[in-house]
Amino acid sequence: MRTIYTGGRVFTGDEPLQEAFIVADGRFTAIGTDADMLALAAPEDRIVPLQGRFVCPGFNDSHMHLLNFGNVLTQCALAEATSLAGMQDRLRTFAAEHALTGESWLLGRGWNQDRFTPATGIPTRGDLDAVSTEMPICIVRCCGHCLAVNSRALELLGIDESTPCPPGGAIDRDASGRLTGVFRDAAMTLVQARLPAPDRAALKNMLRTAMQALNAVGVTSCQTDDLCCFANIPWTEVLAAFRELEAEGGMTIRVYEQCQFTDIASLMDFLESGHRTGNGSPLFRIGPLKLLGDGSLGARTARLCGEYADAPGERGIAIFSQAELEAMITLAHISGMQIAVHAIGDGMLDMLIKAYRKAFARAPRKNHRSGIVHVQLTRPDQLRAMKRLSLHAYAQTVFLDYDSHIVHARAGEALAGTSYAFHTMQTLGLHVSNGTDCPVEAPDPMRGIQCAVTRQPLDGSLPPYRPEEAMTVAEALHSYTAEGAYASFEEGFKGRIAPGLAADFAILSGDPFAVPASGIARIHAVQTVLGGETVYVNGGV
Repeated sequence: MRTIYTGGRVFTGDEPLQEAFIVADGRFTAIGTDADMLALAAPEDRIVPLQGRFVCPGFNDSHMHLLNFGNVLTQCALAEATSLAGMQDRLRTFAAEHALTGESWLLGRGWNQDRFTPATGIPTRGDLDAVSTEMPICIVRCCGHCLAVNSRALELLGIDESTPCPPGGAIDRDASGRLTGVFRDAAMTLVQARLPAPDRAALKNMLRTAMQALNAVGVTSCQTDDLCCFANIPWTEVLAAFRELEAEGGMTIRVYEQCQFTDIASLMDFLESGHRTGNGSPLFRIGPLKLLGDGSLGARTARLCGEYADAPGERGIAIFSQAELEAMITLAHISGMQIAVHAIGDGMLDMLIKAYRKAFARAPRKNHRSGIVHVQLTRPDQLRAMKRLSLHAYAQTVFLDYDSHIVHARAGEALAGTSYAFHTMQTLGLHVSNGTDCPVEAPDPMRGIQCAVTRQPLDGSLPPYRPEEAMTVAEALHSYTAEGAYASFEEGFKGRIAPGLAADFAILSGDPFAVPASGIARIHAVQTVLGGETVYVNGGV
């Protein structure tokens, strides 16, 4: 039996919009007008009127953290805190509601000190001691590149002023040399490696919960960095959880795993175990080597060529040395792996361009599809170099919601004037896919699509930042669908509504082509379909 969807506004990946399409055996078989599709109907076929709804290919978040998202959903949500006192109240309430006592860890995620009024700076151990001096507390900043703990946590962890800081990280101290309880980037592992480790059943529950949340916003595919989610759980256990979940029929998202490793020995172990980009099934496949190059703009740990304009003397953190980057990228490339490296600062991008150039010269391969994750603070010469190297750009246009408030102050006018250059990337011929870096941002693609089109915060509180870099609605949709499929070598399998491709699609409450650009984020998913099977419905058609 086939299902014939009629009476819609169907974005196939190209314009103009179509009216109807047919799904059979998990694939699209035909697209066209209502009359043409109904003329193909057989008596046993199911007819579904779309009632004028907008339909597009299922969204593909091309960089996020699925397992960490599921983990964060079990913690105290701090993203809405607008003051230090408000954040403290949320922690107290969460602890009371969950009956946390004694040495039970109170965990939270999502705070952003730049949103606090009055301004108080990054929370410190003293701020968290005001919540509790008995239970250990650990809260991670929204960007995931900075955390703070209280005094009880430091005591239980055995961390004090004599604890050495690992390369690629920072442990903050006050003027007297006392630990503030703040850890940045690689130093965060000193804390996270000692937190309670979930078992496999808990890992699978986190994945199920996260996948359901993605389905609820129209997402059918994600490219996700999970192997280092828990510093005290081996990557083999994470892969086992995914494969067990798939065998149980619990996968409602197509996953392309961005495999993060922090040292060459672990990478060699992974490669020697036989893992390579592309291995797997239509629901779970091994993707690129993922490396974390630097930190975030909000935490001032993104690696810049020069100094931070609002923090003279600070340039951010390079998590790897140039030699380490080159060794890991070259090993992965000559082993047949795709590569994706986190780079927010222009200083880190310079390092990566040099490392990629060296690896590609050693083993030329045209269709490597390796790239840069975030690619935010950039100069025109760097984008031209990316084009020459055929590097993919994994953008997060939703970052403009927050970063447009701080980019000029942090990066300075000159660098801010050439950054977040997503239209220029497209003009140069770079492939630009989109995503949310969830849980850094909520996983709703419509938020990112609105920011891509308006170049403004979602609340419209600022004028457009570099409006010449705006995407059209069609380009933004394309970045969230077909370009994501290209990033995972799957453009012949999914990413468009076209005959023969996987029937992954989202039915939305509104038409992003028809509403004012400032209203795109208010559009929501009504129904989400994966391989012809409904995985989410809210109101339906």
